[in-house]
Amino acid sequence: MHALIARILERYESGRSSRRDLIQALASVAAAAPAASAAVSTFKGVGLNHIAVRVSDIPRSRAFYQGLLGLPLMSESSNSCFLGLGGQFLTLFKNQNPGLDHYCMEIETFTPDEVMDQLKRKGLQPRRPSGTDRIYFRDPDGLEVQLAAAGHRA
Repeated sequence: MHALIARILERYESGRSSRRDLIQALASVAAAAPAASAAVSTFKGVGLNHIAVRVSDIPRSRAFYQGLLGLPLMSESSNSCFLGLGGQFLTLFKNQNPGLDHYCMEIETFTPDEVMDQLKRKGLQPRRPSGTDRIYFRDPDGLEVQLAAAGHRA
């Protein structure tokens, strides 16, 4: 930003812009500064890791996604199923209330304790199941979000 202001002043001092141009340019720079600082984020999202959905019948849903999209089986139990999806995966959880369970975003630097602290400072109520590095919180619409390191696998 200093270089931009220096160029604006140099144009004015060399007579290539008017006083009005100088004031307009400096006002534009001043107005843009808060917007630029607002773009600084708490974390740097680098990818979608997985989506977890609740389904009423694991075998039926597995067959549906495998038959429709050719998703390979990663692992399966009576209550869950993990299907490969490129570098990501789709998780199916058995639940009588079908719908979105959560989605997981990968962040550039993932240190669980630091992530918990940052989320709390943002006024969120993160939770971390005991003995895990998984961190969950709710977005403004109540959707459950998980944050993880790049390449996280369940």
